[in-house]
Amino acid sequence: MADMSASLALTHLVPLAKEVDENKVTPGVLGFIVFAVMALAVWGLMKSMNRHMGKVDFEEDADRKAAASDKATAGPGGKASPAKG
Repeated sequence: MADMSASLALTHLVPLAKEVDENKVTPGVLGFIVFAVMALAVWGLMKSMNRHMGKVDFEEDADRKAAASDKATAGPGGKASPAKG
């Protein structure tokens, strides 16, 4: 089915191709469309990545230190012991 539509499209474009120099190779309209679609996809992915990177919290070291200090002050039952002093 796809071959039929491709051959039909080519038969309509053949008269237009006769005007172009046969020794010159160009990407043509299909090459431009593929490039444009890829450019739009990359743009969308970059926009999405920037949005997701904006949501990331980079204070990981402070959280690890707080968790380590909580474990150090925990008593034998696993609960934190009261502060002395």
